Amino acid sequence: MNAAILLAGGSGSRMGSPVPKQYMQLNGRIMLAWAAGSLMESSHTDCIYIVAEKEWRQKITDELEKAGQNIEKIRAFADPGKNRQLSIRNALEMIASDMGVGKMSDLSDEDTVFIHDAARPFLSSALIDRIYDSLDGHDGVMPALPVKDTVYQSSGDGRIESLLDRSRVYSGQAPELFVLGKYYRANMDLSMDEIMKINGSSEPAVMAGMDVLMIPGDEANFKVTTDEDMKKCRMIMEKGL
Repeated sequence: MNAAILLAGGSGSRMGSPVPKQYMQLNGRIMLAWAAGSLMESSHTDCIYIVAEKEWRQKITDELEKAGQNIEKIRAFADPGKNRQLSIRNALEMIASDMGVGKMSDLSDEDTVFIHDAARPFLSSALIDRIYDSLDGHDGVMPALPVKDTVYQSSGDGRIESLLDRSRVYSGQAPELFVLGKYYRANMDLSMDEIMKINGSSEPAVMAGMDVLMIPGDEANFKVTTDEDMKKCRMIMEKGL
């Protein structure tokens, strides 16, 4: 089984809007519907678990139906956690429960979990295909972009401590794909203090010693965080790019 988790639990506080960014209108659809549509249309996706607050769930279903999407792929909604990784863990627990798993060791690594952000609307079928095609022989796959700027390290007081080798530094993106059993156990083995410090989906996998492959990312697959990002999205869609 290839399960997908679509994260839509953010508050949108950085945009200063009462409506979280993933539910803002973007070229006739709420933003979430664009990423969800790509997942629903992919032959790789068997089922989708959407992490969203309860008050938005009916709107999500209505909007996806209005967009002509096959909502039968939506298996369930999961509750958001206090941070992104707790939201992922909530969805993982729901997947395990739906599979009738009694203990962590029963989860198979022949099953996979694909994790994406609703606030990344330009998820292409080509990127989805490349990620799945790259998983063979690895425990996970993460698209990443090389860092273009010179990168410095500082202790936080503003003083430069060292210059990092830019050729060895990458910026990770969602979506990420993992074999389900190992990734589930990697998350369940984390303490609450550890999971609250996690920033990226691949961190628990790396901490657990999983083999995660980086592949070339997609510049268009950016995350909408600010008003400027939203303006960029609308401009791209208006131009039909």
